[in-house]
Amino acid sequence: MSVFRLCICLFRLCSVCVNVCVYVCVVSVLCLCICLCYVCVYVCSVCVPSVYMSLYVSVLCLSCFILQATSRLLVNYLEPYRSQILDFLFKPNFGASLHILKVEIGGDAQTTDGTEPSHMHYENDENYFRGYEWWLMREAKKRNPNITLIGLPWAFPGWVGHGKNWPYDFPDITAAYVVNWILGAKQYHDLDIQYVGIWNERNYDSKYIKLLRYTLDKNGLETVGIIASDNLWEPIAFSLLLDPELSAAVDVIGAHYPGTTTVLEALETHKRLWSSEDYSTFNDEVGGGCWARILNQNYVNGHMTATISWNLVASYYEELPFGRNGLMTAEEPWSGHYVVEPPIWITAHTTQFSQPGWSYLQTVGHLGQGGSYVALTDGKGNLTVVIETMTHDHSVCIRPPLPPFNVTSQNATFQLKGSFVSSSETNSSEGNDGSFTLNLAEDEVYTLTTITTGQKGSYPEPPASARFPKVYKDDFSVRNPPFTEAPDFADQTGVFEYHINLTDPGPHVFTLRQVVTQRPVTWATDADQTISVIGDYQWQNLTVTCDVFMESVMTGGVFIAARVNKGGQAVRSALGVFFWVFADGTYKVTNDIVGQTVLAEGQSGTHTYGWFTLSLTVKGQFASGLLNGFPLWQNAVVLTPNNGWAAIGTRSFELAQFDNFAVVAE
Repeated sequence: MSVFRLCICLFRLCSVCVNVCVYVCVVSVLCLCICLCYVCVYVCSVCVPSVYMSLYVSVLCLSCFILQATSRLLVNYLEPYRSQILDFLFKPNFGASLHILKVEIGGDAQTTDGTEPSHMHYENDENYFRGYEWWLMREAKKRNPNITLIGLPWAFPGWVGHGKNWPYDFPDITAAYVVNWILGAKQYHDLDIQYVGIWNERNYDSKYIKLLRYTLDKNGLETVGIIASDNLWEPIAFSLLLDPELSAAVDVIGAHYPGTTTVLEALETHKRLWSSEDYSTFNDEVGGGCWARILNQNYVNGHMTATISWNLVASYYEELPFGRNGLMTAEEPWSGHYVVEPPIWITAHTTQFSQPGWSYLQTVGHLGQGGSYVALTDGKGNLTVVIETMTHDHSVCIRPPLPPFNVTSQNATFQLKGSFVSSSETNSSEGNDGSFTLNLAEDEVYTLTTITTGQKGSYPEPPASARFPKVYKDDFSVRNPPFTEAPDFADQTGVFEYHINLTDPGPHVFTLRQVVTQRPVTWATDADQTISVIGDYQWQNLTVTCDVFMESVMTGGVFIAARVNKGGQAVRSALGVFFWVFADGTYKVTNDIVGQTVLAEGQSGTHTYGWFTLSLTVKGQFASGLLNGFPLWQNAVVLTPNNGWAAIGTRSFELAQFDNFAVVAE
């Protein structure tokens, strides 16, 4: 296997050029070695000739975002490990040093790896402390006050669509809902949202976009830009060319997974072009190669001045869709273990040596024997050149398909002109005209720069990896929880929040409550039942126990489950062992979440507004259940699945409470 050789070359600005180069290998991560090469450059003038400036301004050079419940487990890390992870992501000149954080505007619905709560579950309800996106934005801003914040809806609460799976029939309501989120970010968290999107990877509505612009302006948010349409280049680019009012409302065209290319109509709009979602690839060496290639070639081929990675950090159960598709991995809050993966350092090659507001030079392109290079400047005498020679097989992204291409070792000659003259580097051939030649092997990334502040940040090794605890319990007794979700639970349909049950003076004052009562305007195929999973996907033999409380008269129902084998967008087809009790006094045991395969059923005596203790034991091919400590059903035959998560949930979108959750696994 080829090895990435990453070299960050720092051009020091000097009055006299010193012919010296010192290589210091500062870290080895897997097969990656980052070296610092110190080189002096003689600057003969203070201006950059305009001929070398690109027509496309890099207002935002590089970014990454968190969304779709992909940082669900991050908030549960204990210190100092949580802060260390955040430093690797956001701290300037330390790790990824991200320029942008793009977050989901939670809509109470499944958006790939789980649901994120809305700031308005109901029309007359506003709460700007739900979920963890507010916390994440504050932490990012704390580390980098200049980071750009972007919000984008994936789904909307059901009331926004008035019962339809469509947010545009009442565009004034949808616009007000989104603007409220932006206003709440400022009012409650002192966060300035700089851009907002329309509806992730779904149809846009021109009338709505114009009304959103009007509503933003009416609320004093004239500086908040609109990105459209977080899907493909077309038809939004064509619509902008035909509709001057729509064009005036949109600041950025954002396309997803563009394969480094754009279309003529997008260029003709003269809008900023962004790859507003990209990467989404397993974060090993190949994932690092994918990221290196598209970071450069999105501009070289497609004039895109921002590339936004999905996702920020793989901090969700790995068996959910797109496991380890983040820049780094932090999926074990119970152990404190995390891994700084190759894409973090690939990111640093650009983000640590350029800033929003820098400009690309026109002299970007492809190398003769494969690979690419870009050059950026701040217009004040600083220069950064990023070179990549990623081969096909070591840079395949998850999408779109990558056509064959060849990259071979080569000597590449670069010539500095204008402000940038007379570089000197050991192991390179130098000319008297500001030129130098680099020997480039396959699968290498270089950064040559005048910026001297870059570094490879590090912390002591985190704790060793460990599986989820086999004995686990949570009584949800937290009077002032730091987050609205209970640790380690990953909502897959519906929203489960800490709740103070003021009507119960007994042992169930503090509970976990499912709060979504209407099917949202969905992005994925959410289940008709609500469900939150937890634990070790490899669990086979286990006992799950939980106190349950139904609040929907006659129609209500709740369950506990074991061996749940699917989540994310596939949650609707999840299998497992589901032990249900209903408000009409019956029970049922099913092999699937939809209840089609019935393993046992009968009378339970359960009802609303009363607490019941359910216990489910699965061992081998048999399952049994207890109600209030007494056997209700025994030895139901379970052939599949063989393993999976534990879970809780409800029959439909309804209010229900859970308490004293516990698992004992073998």
